[in-house]
Order: sequence, then structure tokens, then C-alpha cells
Amino acid sequence: MPDTTLPVFLAASVPASGHAVLDGEEARHAATVRRLRAGERLVLSDGAGAMARCVVDTVQPGRDAVLTMTVEESWTEQPPALRVLVAQALAKGDRGELAVELATEAGVDAVVPWRAARSVAKWEDGPRGEKALARWRATARAAAKQARRAHVPDVTEPVTTAELAELAATTSLTIVLEADVPDRLTDLPLPDTGDILLVVGPEGGITDDELKTLTDAGARAVRLGTTVLRTSTAAAVALGALGALTTRWQ
Repeated sequence: MPDTTLPVFLAASVPASGHAVLDGEEARHAATVRRLRAGERLVLSDGAGAMARCVVDTVQPGRDAVLTMTVEESWTEQPPALRVLVAQALAKGDRGELAVELATEAGVDAVVPWRAARSVAKWEDGPRGEKALARWRATARAAAKQARRAHVPDVTEPVTTAELAELAATTSLTIVLEADVPDRLTDLPLPDTGDILLVVGPEGGITDDELKTLTDAGARAVRLGTTVLRTSTAAAVALGALGALTTRWQ
């Protein structure tokens, strides 16, 4: 089994045995920030399930940092039979990035940025939108490494409500988190396999038209508890509940 105390670094590919090389930004972080030296160990991950525990052979620090390593053990972690995708409404400031960070630590399998009607952040097409999406993807990548996850969740292109409804129609179950509804998450029959789409609205809430569009596509609106959660924390709390209520944590 992997040592959960070892730092994780992402690489384009992970060899099953023999030798490995780490370069680029990940190598600079390993050499300069973590100050890894020959004889120390780390875990290489391709972000798609392949992982390897390696012992560092040599370290070349600096702008063109390179680490050479010997693979001691390799393994592949399969994705869960029941995946959870989070449609996260765009949020102002750094709350969207916080939502992605917390959801990644809580085990989300993919994040779908949602252009909700009441989202303050708009992510217009062009360089500004691309920059915002890049920040979400970088946040997911960093959080997955911090949580020592074998899979880095995909962060898709942003979607409209109509596109989100199309996605909802293809999942095993779509859940819309809404505070002012009678049904609770614990009331739902949850699948054992497939995809659950978890929809989290913006700070101003989901509009009636959006809720109707999603429920017409088969979504179920439920509340988590008796309190109202911020858009930045709702997905992580729901993922924890789903982990306990399904086989995801077994």
C-alpha cells in the first residue's frame, strides 16, 4: 500500500518499474520548495490512477530542475464505481476556487463550471474567461496533490443552464442543492454505480426558471440540513454525506 506521508508529484507518465525522471515545474517545486535530496522518497502520479513510490537518485536544482529516481513500487487506483460530478456556479472573488479546492479534497470526480443566472462572476469568452478556468484547473491539480489523490478531477469548460440540463439527463441521478425544499438528501434512493451530478447554485441562489429546467430534465431538489451553506462549502459537505451514504468510502 502507498505511504500516505510521502509528497505527491504529477508527471505525464509513470513507469511501472525501472527509472523515472521528473522535470519542469514539478521538479522545481520538489528541489526548491520541498528541498528533496538523494535518498528521500516521493510518489509520482499521472493524475489518472497510475502511481509509483520512488527513491530519489539525483537532484539538479534551479530553473531547469531535474530529479532522477528509481521506482520501488507501482500501482493503479481505479476510479470509484459511483462517480460524483459537481456543477459549481461561478462565484465572485476566490470563492469559486475555494469551492473547487474543498470539493477536490472531498473526492469530487469532475467539476463543471456553471454560468448561473445569479452568478456575479460571468467568465466571458476570451482571455479573461480562459484565465479564470485555468485558475480552477490549477486549484484542482494542487488540491489533488495535497490530498494525495490518484485522480485529478477534470474541470470542464463552463456550461449554460440549458447545457447543464442536457448533462443532467444523462446521469444516474442529478441532485440540486436547495435550502427551501421539503426533501432531504437522506430521502433519496442513491445508485451504486454510474454518475451523480451535484448542482450547487451561486450566492444569490438558483432561480425558479433554472430549477424548473433542471427538474424537467430529471433532477431532484433536496436540502442538506437545517442551515444554509455558502456556495464555496456546499459541495464539500454534500460529498462527505454521499461518501457515507453510498459505497464511495468503503
